Amino acid sequence: VRPAQFCVPTPRGLAAAAGLAEPRTLAEQARALRESALALLGELARADYPDARAAAETARVMRDSGWMWGPAVEAALGMEAPARGRLDVWRHLPEWSDRAPPAPPGNAPVAAAEARARLAALLGARAEPRPQQADYASASALAFAPREDAPIVVLAEAGTGVGKTLGYIAPASVWAEKNEGTVWLSTYTRNLQRQIDRELDKLYPRAADKARRAAVRKGRENYLCLLNFEDAAGRAGAGALPGTASPGAGLGLVARWVAHTRDGDMGGGDFPGWLAELAGPRRTSGLSDRRGECVHSACPHWRRCFVERASRRSREADLVVANHALVLALAAAGGDGDPEPRRQRFVFDEGHHLFDAADSAFAMRISGLETRDLRLWLRGAEDTGRGRARGLRRRAGDLAEDDKAAAEAMSALLAAARALPGDGWLPRLAEGKPEGPCEEFLAAARRQVAARARDNGPAFGLETDARPPVDGLLETAAALDAALAALETPLKALAAAFADRLDAESEELDTGERIRLDAAARALRRQRDRVRPWRAMLASLASGPDEAFADWLFVARRDGRESDAGMARHWIDPTEPFARAVLQPAAGAVIASATLRDTGSDTEAGWKAAERRTGAVHLPAPPTRAAVPSPFDYAAQTRAFVVTDVARDDAAQAAAALRVLFRAAGGGALGLFTAIRRLREAHKRIAGPLDEAGLLLLAQHVDGMDAATLVDIFRAERNACLLGTDALRDGVDVPGDALRLIVFDRVPWPRPSILHKARRKRFGGREWDDALARLRLRQAFGRLVRRADDAGVFVLLDPATPTRLLSAFPEGVAVRRAGLAETAEATRAFLGARAAASPPLFGAR
Repeated sequence: VRPAQFCVPTPRGLAAAAGLAEPRTLAEQARALRESALALLGELARADYPDARAAAETARVMRDSGWMWGPAVEAALGMEAPARGRLDVWRHLPEWSDRAPPAPPGNAPVAAAEARARLAALLGARAEPRPQQADYASASALAFAPREDAPIVVLAEAGTGVGKTLGYIAPASVWAEKNEGTVWLSTYTRNLQRQIDRELDKLYPRAADKARRAAVRKGRENYLCLLNFEDAAGRAGAGALPGTASPGAGLGLVARWVAHTRDGDMGGGDFPGWLAELAGPRRTSGLSDRRGECVHSACPHWRRCFVERASRRSREADLVVANHALVLALAAAGGDGDPEPRRQRFVFDEGHHLFDAADSAFAMRISGLETRDLRLWLRGAEDTGRGRARGLRRRAGDLAEDDKAAAEAMSALLAAARALPGDGWLPRLAEGKPEGPCEEFLAAARRQVAARARDNGPAFGLETDARPPVDGLLETAAALDAALAALETPLKALAAAFADRLDAESEELDTGERIRLDAAARALRRQRDRVRPWRAMLASLASGPDEAFADWLFVARRDGRESDAGMARHWIDPTEPFARAVLQPAAGAVIASATLRDTGSDTEAGWKAAERRTGAVHLPAPPTRAAVPSPFDYAAQTRAFVVTDVARDDAAQAAAALRVLFRAAGGGALGLFTAIRRLREAHKRIAGPLDEAGLLLLAQHVDGMDAATLVDIFRAERNACLLGTDALRDGVDVPGDALRLIVFDRVPWPRPSILHKARRKRFGGREWDDALARLRLRQAFGRLVRRADDAGVFVLLDPATPTRLLSAFPEGVAVRRAGLAETAEATRAFLGARAAASPPLFGAR
């Protein structure tokens, strides 16, 4: 009824969206579900309901698939139902049109006064004065000065509550307008992208202006592929797909979203986060292009493609809201079809995550999944008749038909791909029956892991040092290297053939064919660049390690079962390639965070550590440092405890502590875990008691919704409780009346691994461990207070917490060591006193 419109997926959320009174009791919530459904059906029955005909066509497909709401929806629409339903909603989507490339941006600087004036305009006349935010905007403006011999980088730390998002949007937007250029605003998670996008409403209050001047960019795998959707829609009437009863119903809901979505983003945009659980991943996230199989201008939907539209919007926008993974991927690929990322202006929000983002972006692994993925990209789905994977010949074979060199390279490439793992590779490894050089290498690597790795249980993967090798590993590595050499040669030749044709036939090629040739050549070069590190890794097994990398062999597990095996290689300092690919070519960058420095060290040491974690240490000129303190009185607004009588390794005791503390706070509680297994065990033990107490319990990795949707429910319900992994801490940006208690199950030490061992050795031993733990505690604590009238309690269920870690908390916060009963009583008293002082914040709903 309201596709692509946000709604918290709870009875209260539905009632609010439908304009009904808020249901308070469970009985009222049950009635609200019926009343919400009637209200929505009433909307369908209105004479002015938009696109009623399209809704009826989609509803018919859903009804024929067994959708129980089908008859009611068709009756409400009140029109003669079409004889046959349709899901081809793409025919109504607008087409994008190309424009001339923009001129190079100017180099006019942004003065501090200009940044402050823009910030004041964004906040409005009625905003409370926050001089710290204006100071922060002024400091960020320094990064928008003209580049000289080196990029201008500003490390800008802003304490929680300063308002750093608008603080950097102000100078960024001024620079973009003055110079007719683009600033990329990059953050770590999709949820944070959405938050920045919402903040841009203050800059562009008119939707049309925002659509023209701001763009949200994510990786290709986040966007719906219309060709994949067409394939799925074509099969919707052929009966249920495996694992579901009604494929047409799920695809119908997706179709309604496709017709109304802002940008086709299925990964945190306006796509309902709960739909994947109902419709299944194959008919939701599985409809995106996850293997790079796009045929570009050969696709019948190319002119309507969401990815192409997003790419073109970002070339013309003033501000592009991206994520670290995409920015790093584009830089590593030299733009990959987007404007060359050299001399760009960047703001890296959540800059403390740049180390992890670079670690992921520049990591390499030669494994069963990686090599199988390459074979699928080259040969497509083979022999099984299953899947939509389109091989290279199907995607680009016609481009090589009239070119002898290209045709020969294509044939050689597809033949060489047979050396990569095919269907059933994992069971063959388990049975000791590998086929081909790649599977034989994986089998040898798996044998070395089994012989030397310590097994910590089915929930954890296994890993061991790559050297010294077991008997047979070097021989299988040499054989695989030869097979990859046979693959790399035609990859290079075919890419060169397409590039040569672009040059030789430049006058005759039409636009569509030029685009396909260029895209195919770039894709082949990317795959060649994927194979080269594999060969270097294999060669290093015999020649010896490279001091820049950490290498190991691994067996991965998922849900207790083996899922992958192979060899991994990570940069010990991943900010080195990040600085080389992104920072050094940039014109300027702001690296912003509330937690750039480790507060456990002195000021200079803290800044040096921040420069190391962000890559600024690798720049030819030192960065500018700026720090603006938080405006909050943490000593008055917060309390912090270390519980001394709960055994941290006893799951039952940890769960009991969570139950007691959550009830003491009356909800509004976040439980953070360092292991998914412990999270699930706690949920199993406390779900019933919290339900009896009238507290809603949400849980990552238990509930079927994505993390962003869980946080939306947590934010809206006010007295809900949420369990999540330590990684969730940065995505919980909610007001204090919804989050008033954080419980950490134990000190968040870095996970012991071969990679961490290498980094620990490089970066300072125990001090490296302590700094990481302090930063994680500091980041989690920062979630508690977001406004001047917030209050909260932070509890660490780890009696062995070292005193040296407690400097992670703000100055003035005295951390008490106490038993569970005393901590619960103190929590109840503190939050109760705050509730009495501010009844609207903590009153029952």
